[in-house]
Amino acid sequence: MRNTKAVAMVVLSLLLGLIAVLLASRWINQQAGQASGKVVVAAVDIDLGSRLTPEMLKMVDWPAGSMPEGRFHDPAKLDSRVAKMPLSRGEPVLEAKLAPVGTQGGLSAVVAEGKRAMTVRVNDVIGVAGFALPGNYVDIVVNTQDESGQATGQKVADNRDPSISKIVLEHILVLAVAQEASRDDTKPKVVNAVTLEVAPEEAEKLDLARSVGTLSLVLRNQIDPKPAETRGATKLTLLGVQPETALPKPVKASATAPKKPAPRKATGGGRDCVEIIQGSSRSLSCF
Repeated sequence: MRNTKAVAMVVLSLLLGLIAVLLASRWINQQAGQASGKVVVAAVDIDLGSRLTPEMLKMVDWPAGSMPEGRFHDPAKLDSRVAKMPLSRGEPVLEAKLAPVGTQGGLSAVVAEGKRAMTVRVNDVIGVAGFALPGNYVDIVVNTQDESGQATGQKVADNRDPSISKIVLEHILVLAVAQEASRDDTKPKVVNAVTLEVAPEEAEKLDLARSVGTLSLVLRNQIDPKPAETRGATKLTLLGVQPETALPKPVKASATAPKKPAPRKATGGGRDCVEIIQGSSRSLSCF
C-alpha cells in the first residue's frame, strides 16, 4: 500500500515537471521569435557634433514588438552622418538624433534652426563655478550704469549712484564650455569662455551688454520656462530705500526768514518815497 502511494507521488511529480518544461520551452521560443529584428546602436559614447564612423556603430538584436521610431538597420547608411545629440553606448541611433544629411561636423551642426552660437568670456565666478555645463540653461545678468533711469522707471538724481544689475536674457542654452561640447560629464569645469545658443536679436543684446557692463551667468532649472519679471536691482533697492524718498527734497524759503530790504524808489506829490520790506511787514518812507 505504501509502495503504491510512493509510485503515485513520483509519477505526479514527473508529470508536473514535464508540464513546467513544456511551458518554459514555449515561452522561450516566443521570446526568441520576437527578438528577430536588428537595430543599429552606438558601440561607444558619442559626443554631439561628432561625425559617425563604422567603428562607432554595431548591430544588435531588438524585440520586434518594441522597435524605436526612426531606427536604422544598416550601418552603412550612417556613414559621415553627424550626431546633434550625445549618444551613450548601446543606445539606438535614431534619425531624430542626427543632423540633416550633408551637414558638416562640429558645433555648427547642433545649432538649432534660426539660432546662433555666440561665445562670451567668463571667469570662475561668472561661469557659476564651473557648473554651467553644455546642455544647461542660464540667465544672463548685466551690471551697468543707468543714468536715465529708464530701466527702473525712476528718476535718477544727480547725487544717486546709477549702478544697476538687470536680467537681460533668459533660458539660454549652453552649447559648449571652452572647446568642449560634451554633455555627459556632470563634473564642474572652470573655463574662460562659454558658448551660448541665442536668437539673432538676443545676440545683439548680448554683444551690447558685454560692451557696456560686466556679465554674470545664473544657472536655472532646465524644466523651468517661466520668465522672471524684475525691474533690476540698484543700491537703493538693495538697501531697502524707497525710491520716492531717495530724491533730495527742494528747500522752501521760510515765510518768516529775514529778507534784505528791497528799496524801491517812487515819486508822488513832489516827494521821493522808498518802500522798505522787513519779513512780512512793509513800510513806506517819503522825504
